[in-house]
This record gives sequence, C-alpha cells and structure tokens, in this order.
Amino acid sequence: MILRDMTEADLDAVAVIEREVHPHPWTRGNFSDALASGYQCKIAGSAQQMLGYAVMLLGPDEAELLDIAIAAAHQRQGWGRKLLGEMLGLARRHQMRRVVLEVRVSNTAAIGLYRQLGFADIGLRRDYYAAENGREDAILMGCML
Repeated sequence: MILRDMTEADLDAVAVIEREVHPHPWTRGNFSDALASGYQCKIAGSAQQMLGYAVMLLGPDEAELLDIAIAAAHQRQGWGRKLLGEMLGLARRHQMRRVVLEVRVSNTAAIGLYRQLGFADIGLRRDYYAAENGREDAILMGCML
C-alpha cells in the first residue's frame, strides 16, 4: 500500500468513494476544508488506483480519526486494517498519546476492526449521527499509543 498526502486534485475521487460507502457522506467541501485546515489527509492506494483515504486531526496530545474509508470494491481484503495501522503510526510519530474516533453502533464491521487494533469503548454519544429513520448513536472509542 502506498500512503500519500491528499491533494485538491484527489477530491472528486475521494467524494465518489465517500458517497459509495457512507450513508451520510462528507461533501467535497468538507474534505477541502480539512485540507485547508492542515488536517492529516491521506490517500491509500496502489500504483494504479486509489483504494481509500483517511482524515485525522492532531491535537496537542491526542488525535481524532475523523473519517476513514476503503472503496467498496476493495473492502474485506485487509486494506482498511493497513490504512488504520498507518494512521496509528502517523499519530505515534507525532507523539500523540491516543487516537479517538466515533463509529455508528450499526457499523459492526468497523467496530470489530477497531477493537482488533486496540481500540476500546470509552463512551456513547446518543443520537450523534443522522440516520435513515431519525438518529443513530455513536460509540466513542480510543486507542492508547
């Protein structure tokens, strides 16, 4: 897997994957704002194609994984694990003490992956996400580095 910085030229392809895999996706503008704000925005891929991406905010001593996705055609092949591992390594290199994230309670595949890589539940955010029929809770998870 090649991991590189996201650029404005990537945003159309990122937005396509985002819409493909998330029920309430970020907009192209959200990604553009993240780039402009200096967030860690990374593209994961091979020499031939973009497989996915991740966006992480680095704080004084804690990082927050804001978005991570692998294109639907490449899911369940280990790419998400590799990308998340790369993002945890990036946080370590920036001397973060932990990484936190929110995940929909219905996203059992992601929750399982996060737990396998050392994330633990640290809270619940009621009605955090928009959902098809109202709102959905989010599990707040953290991984000590």
